[in-house]
Amino acid sequence: MHQEDFMKPDGRSLTLYGLQPIRVDSEIPSPSPEPVDARPVMRWHPLRGEWVMYAAHRLGRTFLPPPEYNPLAPTSDPEHPTELPRGQYDIAVFQNRFPSLTLTAPAPEPGPAETRAGVGACEVVVFSQDAGGRLCDLTDAQMDLLLQVWADRTTRLAATGQIKSVLAFENRGVEVGVTLHHPHGQLYAYDHIPPVQATMLRSAEAFHADLGRPWLADFVPEERTAGERIVHDDGEALSVVPPFARYTYETWVLPARPVSLLSELTGTERASFARVLRDALRRLDGLFGGRMPYLLTVHQAPLDGLHPAFPLHIEVYPYLRAPGRMKYLAGTEQGAGEFANDKFPEVAAQELRAVTLEGVAREQL
Repeated sequence: MHQEDFMKPDGRSLTLYGLQPIRVDSEIPSPSPEPVDARPVMRWHPLRGEWVMYAAHRLGRTFLPPPEYNPLAPTSDPEHPTELPRGQYDIAVFQNRFPSLTLTAPAPEPGPAETRAGVGACEVVVFSQDAGGRLCDLTDAQMDLLLQVWADRTTRLAATGQIKSVLAFENRGVEVGVTLHHPHGQLYAYDHIPPVQATMLRSAEAFHADLGRPWLADFVPEERTAGERIVHDDGEALSVVPPFARYTYETWVLPARPVSLLSELTGTERASFARVLRDALRRLDGLFGGRMPYLLTVHQAPLDGLHPAFPLHIEVYPYLRAPGRMKYLAGTEQGAGEFANDKFPEVAAQELRAVTLEGVAREQL
């Protein structure tokens, strides 16, 4: 992996990553030379036991611009700078111009609930210079590079001493609220352990304490023995519609060996993980013959110590339950946290296995 760090005119950081040495052919740009005055605030929800982020400055963020004003494309006109320079690189990461959390968030005025500064970090990860591409259009080598990038950003954010958990994710499709179509994801780094990761950690550590081994050490062999929910098995990594899937075609990508962080994967394990992830995303696009709207989340262990019981894995939540039919979160999901699924995971996995990958080329979607 090749990488090089830069500073934008407005003071934000930019890191370029590539399979080949980095080459920059223009000035390092920013849509505006002036930094956004970000003052994020956190308020405590006493009944749910969780923090809520407030970031009023985000109301002015870019929203579905026309292609000629794509801020994630390399700058073509110096008079209208974007976020990225021209040059040779595969993936770019920069600090979000409109962050929900910052490492330098000032102390807020007292509020009506328990209130504190919104301390953390928000980064944008641009997967490709190709504005019309998809994450699954990356080559296997580029997908492997992305896993290395996610691991590198996690390590860097942990080194600040202010971060306890990092979540990498991709929203895709206007159906899930995407405001920029250029293939990209985000990183949110928290100064606390968020509710989902905290619950996963408690459950995983309880399993480990009871049986003396990580949960994945049992889950992967059991799924391989059953066979009916596995979508694709690459040896050192596999994809599966979990037996407890909440979304109709929910897909997990897992390493075969239990680890808790991306940085713990060996080179061959990471390459297998990258191939399986690409395969899973291509199958979702091929399922109904169009680009599947989804939310992809990368779950790694908290960074406040060693948590070998935590299972590194990626969860993909597809938002279509049938052609043209969205999975909306209704009363039972939103009000009670109890999901209702229209299809058994075994059937969904069978349908995903049957997808012909040759039919999911980008130009056909």
